[in-house]
Amino acid sequence: MHPILIRNNVKILGEGSQVIVFAHGFGCAQSSWKYITDAFLADFKVILFDYVGSGNSDKDQYDYHKYATLEGYACDVIDIIEALALKDIIFVGHSVSSMIGMIAAIQKPEAFKKLVFIGPSPKYLNDRDYIGGFEAADIETIFTHIAEDYVGWTKAISPVVMSKSEAPELSDFLQECFEETEPSIALAFVMATFKSDYRAELKKLHTPSLTLQSSEDIMAPQSAGEYIHRNTKNNFYVVMKATGHFPHISEPEETIREIKDFIAYQNVTERSDELYA
Repeated sequence: MHPILIRNNVKILGEGSQVIVFAHGFGCAQSSWKYITDAFLADFKVILFDYVGSGNSDKDQYDYHKYATLEGYACDVIDIIEALALKDIIFVGHSVSSMIGMIAAIQKPEAFKKLVFIGPSPKYLNDRDYIGGFEAADIETIFTHIAEDYVGWTKAISPVVMSKSEAPELSDFLQECFEETEPSIALAFVMATFKSDYRAELKKLHTPSLTLQSSEDIMAPQSAGEYIHRNTKNNFYVVMKATGHFPHISEPEETIREIKDFIAYQNVTERSDELYA
């Protein structure tokens, strides 16, 4: 097996020829996709992986310098693409992986056919007229809580970001995912995430993309999703009925339907050019 596939714990599933790559968000691993992947196995070749430092990746290869920015994680994506000689992939990124996928698609556009952003944000910090949802003090508080008591932070944040009080087992599942990450690596990843600003890069993306926005999401408010749509060519924008930051866990059927509708739609460039401003 190729060493990159071992490093990133790559799994290849499914019966189809069209490749779809699912990229997990902060604090999670490929297991976070388990509620939706079965719906794609009959028609797609599904690629799952863990970023270095997450899940069952080879954590001995984690490099704090490399992964201090999202470009380091984009390198993981490109490494996997090249190791498997993939072309024309559908890339589905959750949360911070939306921008990681965008970076990879800008660097290697020939490998990407379409991108799906679930709960994306190009910048989490409020900035003049831009509303990312967080003030600097909010972000510093998050850093402090993770550094001082990561397990306590995961217990507090999981039900809030899941936003599915009638299904506490989903918050429990998310908390378990969070707790599998080494606290120092989690802190480094969250710092790379919250300190990032990829607003200027949006205009460099030409691969057709879909922004899937939950109707209520404290991590990535609608203002962030709307900003991506307004400033990215060939971008569709859908506000889901789902609430919370993990619709692929809390509302898998709606998430599956929106992803498949976007993949099936052929005239992406024509339609999205009309919407692009």
